[in-house]
Amino acid sequence: MTATPAPQPIYPTGILPEAYTDTSLYERIGAATDRRTRVEEFTLPIRTGKAWHLRAGQVCRISTPEGPQVGDINFFNAHNPSERFWAARTRQIQGTHVTTGDRLWSCLPYLRPMVTITADTVAYGVDEHGGGCHDLLGSRCDPHMKKLLTGEDVDNHCHTNLVNAIAPFGLHESDVHDVLNVFQLTGLVDGGKYYTAASPAKPGDYIEFLAEIDLLCALSNCRGGDLSQPRWGPGAKDTTAHCRPLRIEVYDLDPELLDGWTMPPVSTYRHRTAPTT
Repeated sequence: MTATPAPQPIYPTGILPEAYTDTSLYERIGAATDRRTRVEEFTLPIRTGKAWHLRAGQVCRISTPEGPQVGDINFFNAHNPSERFWAARTRQIQGTHVTTGDRLWSCLPYLRPMVTITADTVAYGVDEHGGGCHDLLGSRCDPHMKKLLTGEDVDNHCHTNLVNAIAPFGLHESDVHDVLNVFQLTGLVDGGKYYTAASPAKPGDYIEFLAEIDLLCALSNCRGGDLSQPRWGPGAKDTTAHCRPLRIEVYDLDPELLDGWTMPPVSTYRHRTAPTT
């Protein structure tokens, strides 16, 4: 019997233009922590959300000052919020979990990197179960699913936090989209079913990224905390004791670090009319 060839990634390494695969500039930015100026910082308390602006060319760091804690993040073009993070395409291009050098892509018809990850101290890799950290497999917890599963009206979810965070910027519940789950350990088991496990982040760990365009960022501090306790089904427990703050820092960079960097253009595809015959 002839062996079936191993399947190949739909977007294999090296298929993208070099402008989207050369990570040397981002590695330099991540390493040059002495060539930046902190211009904003705040702490996100447990089970809350917040949105903030990030200019193109700035770096944002999200850290776990007191230990493991999951966060759910959305990205919008600050000037055109219809351009937003596209988790599915990012998952296809970069993988199910992201780390240093990976890019987060925007939706159609724009299709360009919104941010590029410049550092990730967790650097988890892939474990014996096939799991990884900084998750693109899942999405945010939400009150609609809670109602479906339990019949309860509970507002304290990542979806709700994101809705409230973007409201002052004129955005609505329908603008919240699938997220990047930072510090979240996930994978697939039992024929493709999604699982979460305890976050591997330690006190002081961080992930940081360069804004490729002007952004509105929105982050929820997850009510599940470090996800070490089950929240659904048999054995579900209160997770309050496993919830910790997240810290956000925004940096201006030494301009020389950005030599050679340009804002990525939107897709240049031009719509063509259908044949008339």
